Amino acid sequence: MRIFTFFATLAAVGILWMAPVKAQNSDIEAVIGAQIDSFLKDDFETAFTFAAPNIKQMFRTAERFGVMVRQGYPMVHRPAEVIFNELREEDGALQQYVSIMDRQGQYYIARYSMAQVDGRWQITGVSIEKSPAVGA
Repeated sequence: MRIFTFFATLAAVGILWMAPVKAQNSDIEAVIGAQIDSFLKDDFETAFTFAAPNIKQMFRTAERFGVMVRQGYPMVHRPAEVIFNELREEDGALQQYVSIMDRQGQYYIARYSMAQVDGRWQITGVSIEKSPAVGA
């Protein structure tokens, strides 16, 4: 009976611990998804609101930010498909991995660095690599 109680307690603690992680994951996915939706509408003012202060300081205006996205990240500006993958903690920061297919059918892996700023998740950076896979 003690062994059962021990494992039941471990399971309960695991479930309680996972609930905030799932909520955190869905909150992060919502932020990234909303920014991508804003890009699809060419609404760079709204897209810029999801950027953390370091990004806002770097580009200073939503217009400059939009130029950078259109020219440097066409797969994010106009994705054909977006699939949220795992959320990882790396070097003390949360990294959300996202598979993105561009309009030519090429897949990319985007790693969104995330941070909470004033209680809201914001994007502190994005790195993108071509995916060696044919599909995600």
